[in-house]
Amino acid sequence: MGTLHGTVMRGPIAPVCRVGTPCSAPAKKVALSFTRNGTTRSTTTDDRGRYSIRLAAGVYAVETSQRPFGTEPQPRTVRVRASRSTRVDFAIDTGIR
Repeated sequence: MGTLHGTVMRGPIAPVCRVGTPCSAPAKKVALSFTRNGTTRSTTTDDRGRYSIRLAAGVYAVETSQRPFGTEPQPRTVRVRASRSTRVDFAIDTGIR
């Protein structure tokens, strides 16, 4: 088993990004699903967009099981290493242009 943890951000959050104003924000309460060999495990981000999940070692496909906004998270795959904690931050494109 290993641990994945990190932050999920969504953006852009406005049609025009301005200097001094954030152009992205934490993806609050978003469910992330990690699938490997037909088995899926899920976790939900907190109010700061943070998540943490323990998974068996291997490569997992990542998606959001609910799509309140935007596209699937990037990166789309992650590698979990046995007995290690790995930080993987995800970005979700909101599609605002």
